[in-house]
Amino acid sequence: MTTPHHHHDTLLYLDGVSVSFDGFRALNALSLVLERGEMRAVIGPNGAGKTTMMDVITGKTRPDTGRVVFGKDTDLTRLDEPAIADLGIGRKFQKPTVFEPHTVWDNLLLALAGDRRPRFTLWARQSSEESDRIEAILKTIRLGDHRGRRAGDLSHGQKQWLEIGMLLAQEPHLLLVDEPVAGMTDAETEQTAELLREINGTRSVVVVEHDMAFVRALGVKVTVLHEGSVLSEGSIDHVSNDPRVIEVYLGR
Repeated sequence: MTTPHHHHDTLLYLDGVSVSFDGFRALNALSLVLERGEMRAVIGPNGAGKTTMMDVITGKTRPDTGRVVFGKDTDLTRLDEPAIADLGIGRKFQKPTVFEPHTVWDNLLLALAGDRRPRFTLWARQSSEESDRIEAILKTIRLGDHRGRRAGDLSHGQKQWLEIGMLLAQEPHLLLVDEPVAGMTDAETEQTAELLREINGTRSVVVVEHDMAFVRALGVKVTVLHEGSVLSEGSIDHVSNDPRVIEVYLGR
């Protein structure tokens, strides 16, 4: 028996999720439905629950009440973080964590799927299949010309792209991306929107962001969180014109 909004094309379904920390309600009966293949932007003021929502999806935080269903019927609230990662849910945090002394190419090699152990065999020849996958990722993340550079020498924006590439190497079905364009130049911000739209061609994506121009460039459905629940949802124009959103968020 399926729940009302839950049909076969739903990838992720949060149903009445609440989380309290020391009496503070970080999430308050939050419900959200993400379709397979969708990209969703999540916005809202600080303290609205955006990070806690990501923490609940990845198993870092257990909700007090509610369900988090992935795919047909996998309840994520019963699984730990590594098990959730193995299901194909990858998260990119705001601060990039690349292996600075290694080249761009070797960072991607280290990240390839099915091998989460640090790989001390970088000098072992990679298979042609691995090389092909790295080439494809380099193309997506626009770092083909930088394959031989030390990751530590990349610009802030390029490091963010490399880290997105390292996530892609793990072949996730769902990518959770935390404030990807914080600290980026306008040109990098624009390229990041393109890059994520490209990735969304083959994977589902949830992007948490503050930058409204960037959210507009993504051109996807937007969920506005406030005090741990959904305040408004729809196109960027719809939510931007919602009086409640203007009052709690955009009016500041």
